[in-house]
Amino acid sequence: MFKTIVGLVLCAACSISHAALQIQSWNLPNGARVLFVENHTIPILDLSVDFDAGSRRDPAGKSGVAALTSAMLARGIRAVPASNEPALTEAQISDAFADTAALRGARLDDDRSGVTLRTLVSEREIAVPLVGRLLAEPSFPQDFLSRDKARTIASIKEGLTQPEAIADKAFSRLLYGDHPYGQQLTVESVTAITRDDLLAFHATHYVANRAVVALIGDVTREQADKIAQELTRRLPQGAALPALPAVPVAKGREERIPHQATQAHILIGMPAMARHDPDHFALTVGNYVLGGGGFASRLMQQVREKRGLTYGVSSYFNPMAQAGPFQIGLQTKKEQANEALKVTRDTVAEFLRDGPTPVELKAAKDNLIGGFSLRIDSNKKILENIAAIGFYQLPLDYLDTWTAKVAAVTAAQVKDAFNRKLQMDKLSTVVVGADTATDK
Repeated sequence: MFKTIVGLVLCAACSISHAALQIQSWNLPNGARVLFVENHTIPILDLSVDFDAGSRRDPAGKSGVAALTSAMLARGIRAVPASNEPALTEAQISDAFADTAALRGARLDDDRSGVTLRTLVSEREIAVPLVGRLLAEPSFPQDFLSRDKARTIASIKEGLTQPEAIADKAFSRLLYGDHPYGQQLTVESVTAITRDDLLAFHATHYVANRAVVALIGDVTREQADKIAQELTRRLPQGAALPALPAVPVAKGREERIPHQATQAHILIGMPAMARHDPDHFALTVGNYVLGGGGFASRLMQQVREKRGLTYGVSSYFNPMAQAGPFQIGLQTKKEQANEALKVTRDTVAEFLRDGPTPVELKAAKDNLIGGFSLRIDSNKKILENIAAIGFYQLPLDYLDTWTAKVAAVTAAQVKDAFNRKLQMDKLSTVVVGADTATDK
């Protein structure tokens, strides 16, 4: 029986990944946006509901409100006498999902917060309303808030000893400063958070007219519409959110932080690309050549293969609602840190000067196009893609045209895009594991 189920899932993924995704989209009367892919190959429904409630919306001085609000949605549901809906404890919520074999998840990043659900279509009438209540009627019990705050503070303190976490925090601070993308979780910020903060954040951000509902599965358009309405009907309307400040791009700085680890942890980068950037595909192809293509990338060839300075080095662009970071990361022996840093910078400078070779460009495009089906080879991955399309308001044919746009990228476009997005004097550097602490 298990082998049969696995075979059905694999067959479903195979069939949908080789066909154009028919993404249907519409708005509900309450303002929620819906994106839906109909797929009847298996009797499963996958869905998500996202809000502009990521950590960039944390109140000043209280970083962690978004994360705690997200984490506590399932800690309890308040009673609603008008609709005869009873209060539910965390255990009752967990049992209700388990009884229907449904899987509930949560996601939170700088831009958005939301929930996900995978359920058998036959059980959706139980699982879907429960998600709707969870989103709209969380009780935020004080005892659970105290517990979650204590766990968060313990995690922060543990991170203060770990070179990877230290590097990440310093890197974010150098790139974004006082911008909301640069906010840091601290013991002080989490300690200051109260239950009233969560209630206010939830009331402001978890609203129907800014909800993005994504669905894929064995239901019709009409059924999908009813499911989306059930998920959002309890949510209030919300006022427009204030615009966030522009991401600053200042002269790059270098910060060296002592640490007893034997390896130096190095991060290099700067704010670079937003989701709607017209250079998206040129930067994607170019980054594959520079540091995103594994052993085929220039950074790997220069830093590891030719000089043996690291086991691995990579680069990536992380597009967000505003300019997300370009980042290069590697680890090396402390005594080799300066050499590894110089080789890495020289490799980037050479790429900015010359761009990719014809051979590198072809290999990058062939690999990206050849691997595209792996981006949509399961309902879960398709759900993640269509949820992002909805939240960031990308074209509905974004996935259908992805390979054609990659194929159309030229070497000149790559060079031009990289030189407009990256400048050597604006790349900031963090080295954790240096012998002395400097900031220049």
